[in-house]
Amino acid sequence: MSDNLDKSNINEAEKSKSNDSEQSLEDAVEGSDETLQKKIKSGSPSTQRVQRPHSSPPRFVTVDELLETAKGVTNMVLAHEIVVNGDFRIKPVELPEDSLEKRVKEIVHKAFWDCLSVQLSEDPPTYDHAIKLVGEIKETLLSFLLPGHTSLRNQITEVLDLDLIKQEAENGALDISKLAEFIIGIMGTLCAPARDEEVRKLKDIKEIVSLFRAIFSVLDLMKVDMANFAVSSIRPHLMQQSVEYERKKFQELLEKQPNSLDFVTQWLEEAADDLMKYKNALPAGGGAAGSGDGAVPNPVAVQNYAYLKLLKWDHLQRPFPETVLMDQSRFQELQLQLEQLTILGAVLLVTFSMAASGISSQANFAEKLKMIVKILLTDMHLPSFHLKDALTTVGEKVCLEVSSCLSLCGFTPFTTDKETVLKGQIQAVASPDDPIRRIMDARILTFLETYLASGHQKPLPAVPGGLGPVQKELEEVAVKFVRLVNYNKMVFSPYYDAILSKILVRA
Repeated sequence: MSDNLDKSNINEAEKSKSNDSEQSLEDAVEGSDETLQKKIKSGSPSTQRVQRPHSSPPRFVTVDELLETAKGVTNMVLAHEIVVNGDFRIKPVELPEDSLEKRVKEIVHKAFWDCLSVQLSEDPPTYDHAIKLVGEIKETLLSFLLPGHTSLRNQITEVLDLDLIKQEAENGALDISKLAEFIIGIMGTLCAPARDEEVRKLKDIKEIVSLFRAIFSVLDLMKVDMANFAVSSIRPHLMQQSVEYERKKFQELLEKQPNSLDFVTQWLEEAADDLMKYKNALPAGGGAAGSGDGAVPNPVAVQNYAYLKLLKWDHLQRPFPETVLMDQSRFQELQLQLEQLTILGAVLLVTFSMAASGISSQANFAEKLKMIVKILLTDMHLPSFHLKDALTTVGEKVCLEVSSCLSLCGFTPFTTDKETVLKGQIQAVASPDDPIRRIMDARILTFLETYLASGHQKPLPAVPGGLGPVQKELEEVAVKFVRLVNYNKMVFSPYYDAILSKILVRA
């Protein structure tokens, strides 16, 4: 791993260590969890690392190979999304307003419905378009049926017999309203409960063209409902097969692009190197969770440490490891949530430390204060958000709430000097180098590391001191993080093991 570290980064790390040693009070409080935080952050690469390594030369491929690969990747992404995202839903396609596609679609649809209206207003009426629509409706209704719906299938096939309908039209005996009534009845039988109201409204439409347009609109919604039902039904079965499926698709991609593990190799090398330095910096007998007592960390510890590094990733400057690329947005979201929790925890910690000892035990007040601060930090992910300005507002609001609570509980009210100090400490949290913020950040990482190393089947570990007020939020993030990591490990562990077997031999 030392080959991948720039001398400038080493010098920076040593300089940072020298500066930190001067803050003896901070070091005494933070202990080894702060060391863990520094090691994870110190993995930020030099500019040279942003470029793709060239350990494996790229291979020229044909257009057909590229198309086939793209199709495989698309299928892999979709399967991964269904399995990982429990809230995955297919949504109706909505074209952007004023877009060319939307205008063309509206023009074509209007022409079609106008043509249908003209045909039905003729004397005698012409039913060519109407019969085609009935045929499309028939196929759609049949596609909704399950294998056991034999009676409904026979009923639809019998009533919507297109040959019979054509004969009735030719003989002037076709009752299009009666067909529409039957279709609406079948739709009411097959639709999800959420669509009952839309189907009921169809019965109030008397004009045939408008009724057919409305029927197709509701059928489109029913198609989406049926697709989502199918997704929820196959998810348990897909989970069993998705690991092998994703691994197979990635292997196919790797065969076409042999350098598709370069960033993964770099990521694991950095994790092993950082973890080795972290272990060597600890007193005898110390070590990261799960790293063991030997001189060389075990592969599981390196993988866990590597995933923790993803929570401090510089997404703008560094390419993401290939095997976790599909989950990059999820790791970014977790990163933002943890940053918000760090700020929230730091604000609550300094507030409860300065207020009367009994105020933090007031459960209702503590929860109210947390919600107020959370609301004021809601937009942290937006580029326009200014943390320093937001914390100024937070400081003002916190002082008002604390003063009110102190008064109600009969405690000594805040002095002006105390309010000034509290506001200043809250504003100081805006800096990443603030001691309280660094403590919270380090302890959150330690909690996640411990939970990841403990195994998914065991209960959540105890929350480190100072994180009690944000325990619920932290545990929710931890569960998402560990679930994501464990699934990724199941898919790509053979590749990780092969890479680490070479890295750890050199260590």
